[in-house]
Amino acid sequence: MRAPLWAALAAVLFTGSIAAGGAAAAQRETRIPQAALDAVPELRERALASDLGYRITESLTTEVGPRLAGSEADARAVKWAEAKFKELGFDKVWTEPVTFPKWERRSERAEVLGAHRQPLALTALGGSPAGQVEAEVVRFADLAALEAAPAGSLAGKIAFVDYRMERARDGAGYGPGGRVRSRGPSAAIRAGASAFLMRSAGTDSHRNPHTGITRFDDGLTPIPSAALAGPDADQLARLSARGPIKVSLALDCGWDGEATSHNVIGEIRGKSKPEEVVIIGGHLDSWDLGTGAIDDGAGVGLTMAAAKLIGQTRLRPARSVRVIAFANEEQGLHGGKAYALKHAKDVAKHQIGAESDFGAGRIYAYSSSAPDYAQAADKQIAKALAPLGIEHTPGKGGPGPDISPFAAGGLAWARLAQDGSDYFDYHHTPDDTLDKIDPKALAQNVAAYAVFAYLAASAEGDFGSRAKQVTPPEE
Repeated sequence: MRAPLWAALAAVLFTGSIAAGGAAAAQRETRIPQAALDAVPELRERALASDLGYRITESLTTEVGPRLAGSEADARAVKWAEAKFKELGFDKVWTEPVTFPKWERRSERAEVLGAHRQPLALTALGGSPAGQVEAEVVRFADLAALEAAPAGSLAGKIAFVDYRMERARDGAGYGPGGRVRSRGPSAAIRAGASAFLMRSAGTDSHRNPHTGITRFDDGLTPIPSAALAGPDADQLARLSARGPIKVSLALDCGWDGEATSHNVIGEIRGKSKPEEVVIIGGHLDSWDLGTGAIDDGAGVGLTMAAAKLIGQTRLRPARSVRVIAFANEEQGLHGGKAYALKHAKDVAKHQIGAESDFGAGRIYAYSSSAPDYAQAADKQIAKALAPLGIEHTPGKGGPGPDISPFAAGGLAWARLAQDGSDYFDYHHTPDDTLDKIDPKALAQNVAAYAVFAYLAASAEGDFGSRAKQVTPPEE
């Protein structure tokens, strides 16, 4: 979030934080009423038997396809989401504008020059400028090695970070891999490099490069920056070991003004406390290489389906269930930040939030930020999720990406952890397509989100959402 936006959010939240500060001190224990618990088995089984989540995801990825933020397809996705919410019978559907810098990809190519001349499969990193560079490649084993390179030591050369990301069910390997993408270009510039290449932040061995947003530190002149497919990173490493090697890199891409997209919101109205909401959702945008099925068509599809099924229960929950299809998550959580700012004064009316943005693998663990007085309800939710093969893991995890700005301002959050063992095989690649989704695993996700949101919306008491002062991140 840019500093002015954080300042605005902090000011709004701080206004309400004093009044809310002592409210949590004498809370009654939050619990789920028995009538709601009794309704869960039927809801859970209906969700497991339904293919609605898959059909919604199929509709988005087929009828719209890739949805790069700010593109014509992104605008079509907004219209698709509005129409889908209405088709599904949501009680209220609306949009909220989100404005952000617009980045475009036009063309990209690279090749090894000289006696070993051959093409390289790569893709520009989001945020990279255009440029043509022909220079010697210098390989670094990891980000730390590049950051240790003396100033000027890479003058007229291309920096290549050959860090191999590790596979993990919870995606823990993405932290180090993602840091190469976000910090590597600036480190290369400080060392004097003319361009930056990296092994893709992924766990596959296919010839599909992984894109993703990068950043350039203030005061630095951006350089062309791209990610190599895994096999091409291997090839370049082997060639580099044989002696100096030159690469020609040509990227046609870059920032082009501003664009406005929208958070698209659908709501299933609560029976007795409709002004209070449980929020679930995913992000509507995607990168442009695949069709955005696992990232994050599945998240949008499964949460839409979960709320639809909640709306069909014989006993409606007290609170409303709000599904948010967030705008432009990929380039900086823009939709999540805009929602947090717009609704900051109403954080206490948001019972709890959860986002699905880690593919479509089976959910294996549940945790939340529930305070002590809501632990009984938290355990009741966990018990209702257990028949789906979901373990209660208190104290682990954190909020999903798009709800994290609101969580920083006091929103209570829940984590329904998906098995991401193969997620980074496809993430941000041309291989992010519908065939990578297992319909049965997606139905289990729908069931988990339906049970969680239904019980949270039915609870007698809250889960700790309270306005609090926001500390701006370091620039």
